[in-house]
Amino acid sequence: MAVEVSQDEINAIVWKACDTFRGAVDPSEYKNYILTMLFLKYLSDLWKDKKREYEERYKGDSERVKRALSRERFTLPDESDFDYIYSKRDAPNIGELINIALEKIEDANKAKLENVFRNIDFNSEPALGQTKERNRRLKHLLDDFNDPRLDLRPSRIGHRDIIGDVYEYLIGQFAAGAGKKAGEFYTPPEVSTLLARLVAPRPGERICDPASGSGSLLIRVGREVRDESGQPSKNYSLFGQESNGSTWALCRMNMFLHEQDGARIEWCDTITNPKLVEDDKLMKFNVVVANPPFSLDKWGADFASHDPHQRFWRGTPPKSKGDYAFITHMTEIAVADDGRIGVIVPHGVLFRGGSEGLVRQKLIEENLLEAVIGLPANLFFGTGIPAAILIFHKGKKTTDVLFIDASREYADEKKQTRLRPQDIEKIVGTYRKFQSVPKYAYRAKRKEIDDSEFNLNIPRYVDTSEAEQEVDIGALNEEIERLENELAKTRLEMKKYLAELGAGR
Repeated sequence: MAVEVSQDEINAIVWKACDTFRGAVDPSEYKNYILTMLFLKYLSDLWKDKKREYEERYKGDSERVKRALSRERFTLPDESDFDYIYSKRDAPNIGELINIALEKIEDANKAKLENVFRNIDFNSEPALGQTKERNRRLKHLLDDFNDPRLDLRPSRIGHRDIIGDVYEYLIGQFAAGAGKKAGEFYTPPEVSTLLARLVAPRPGERICDPASGSGSLLIRVGREVRDESGQPSKNYSLFGQESNGSTWALCRMNMFLHEQDGARIEWCDTITNPKLVEDDKLMKFNVVVANPPFSLDKWGADFASHDPHQRFWRGTPPKSKGDYAFITHMTEIAVADDGRIGVIVPHGVLFRGGSEGLVRQKLIEENLLEAVIGLPANLFFGTGIPAAILIFHKGKKTTDVLFIDASREYADEKKQTRLRPQDIEKIVGTYRKFQSVPKYAYRAKRKEIDDSEFNLNIPRYVDTSEAEQEVDIGALNEEIERLENELAKTRLEMKKYLAELGAGR
């Protein structure tokens, strides 16, 4: 029978394991060691559960157990599980033994995990220190993960998505500590949920994130797929591209932990070397979402003029700001007629001129832009600037664009602001209705946008100013007269008192 375990308790145990590295290794680096060890612990506990289940079913028949295990969604070779590694925690070459175990796991699960651990080295002197110090750190790490409360077998914790939640909790914690580097691998879950609901994925669709980071946004979009009865459906496929090798590995592991084994995540530069291709052409997707790096410098402007996929026919964005490079890529890979695109951008994308202004104008003239949604400031780790969501839709039924100012409604927490469930509901509900709402949303005609020279700055369209209160002149005069009468009475009384004081002398 499954034992209820507090998610907070498990989170705290794993977060404590980070003490091994704090102060010695940068959080943006040690996250790889912690999350890889969590991945190994989960695989080991799951394998242990499966093995026990088959041993009971086949009454200890080792051959039948072995055959059954070979049909599982992954294989855990001998001397590569957590318990074996823990038994060797005092070995002088413990870092090397962990590397060997990970290599065996990769080799045994090539289709799903090939190259996932190539960027992680538990025997690295530059990252983890000289031999004695490195061995001490790795022993502490193994001791923390051996905590009996961190037993992740499904027979103990049930079938809740505890491991996925721990994984995302840690990624969030690392993002908070990594500052500006956080944007490379994390989108806050509430923002991911909002974007997923806005693009409304459907069964059978292909979903892509060309700047996938750790994969949390992609996973959440998949979770929004519903069948005709409104129940979650697994009839969809996920695709992603990520340029950072370590973050790509995190994304692959995250997909595996969420049982998205079929997800295709490519390690590549989306702009200069996209690898999601079919017959030498860019693959097409029903839904495209991304939280690309804000205003990326040196994104590949020199490459754009001879792009083999001819994505930049609308114009080349400035070399120091890659926002429209990602937007251009996303619009080009969305299917015709009904492709939906949702992208998180800094507000400068809405109004900057020059080449960006020209690309923005062409996207509007093609009638691709459907909605502009302003978000609260300080939602994202590493930057306090407010962001916006742009929704593009191929096959729009109107030439109007909906502007939503959702910047003033949020939960104000200690370090970050956060979108509450009611905030998300209001944004999604307003978008679905596609109608103006006083001081919150405005459905703009194309001519209004044309007359504003294709400037999409939200305050141009959504008036959030408070109307000045009307002054009742008659009532104000009556109040002045009343106050003057009271003042006259007071002066008479004071004069009387002063006279009495003078007579008494």
